[in-house]
Amino acid sequence: MEKLSDELKAKMESVEYNYAVIEENISEAAEKSGRKRDDIIFLAATKTVSSEVINHAVGCGLKYIGENRVQELLSKYDEYDLSRCDLQFIGHLQTNKVRQIIDKVSLIQSVGGEKLAREIARQAKAHNKIMDVLIEVNIGREENKSGVMPEQLEELLYNASQIDGICVKGLMAIPPICTEKSQICKYFENMHRIFIDISSKTIDNISMDYLSMGMSDDYSEAIECGANMVRVGSALFGKRIYK
Repeated sequence: MEKLSDELKAKMESVEYNYAVIEENISEAAEKSGRKRDDIIFLAATKTVSSEVINHAVGCGLKYIGENRVQELLSKYDEYDLSRCDLQFIGHLQTNKVRQIIDKVSLIQSVGGEKLAREIARQAKAHNKIMDVLIEVNIGREENKSGVMPEQLEELLYNASQIDGICVKGLMAIPPICTEKSQICKYFENMHRIFIDISSKTIDNISMDYLSMGMSDDYSEAIECGANMVRVGSALFGKRIYK
């Protein structure tokens, strides 16, 4: 048990250090993009991370956490320190699992089609709530990734605007893995152009409050290219350990 305590203490110290580094990087990237630190939401991707470590990060000042898997979210739900942080769902969501999280999260980031949007709305209405969602855009046009194709985004947004029970709050994207920073920036810049274009249109029940893009390896570049929400996991918690 003593060894475990030492390991946990080292993990906590690492999280504290990493949190401070990420905060500094976010501030610098925000300044480069002509914004302030407070304009950017730092959301921690908590897949495979224990609730004890997550709550320690919350104690450091972390205000937003996001889970990728329904079962993992459910297994840790009662242990999150939700009095001091906001819980979102950021992974691929199957329609048959919507009912399991609809009353537990404030935002579902990964809505890539009308079928899922309608099921979220149906379950939300059953709980007398309106669920905030982000529309996921397949900016890299990758067959193995979910999300709406860019040219089909506007149609989906108009259709989603007519669905009672959800409210679209912005866009989310996961660009392809790139070896060069210049490559990833092209995807981020393209996504930001789409975001700005949609923002200029008047669509009922649609607001472009959030552009969620950028993860541990590229969150600074994403912010410099216009993101106002980043999803950071391993840069905060260390390399994921899969059991």
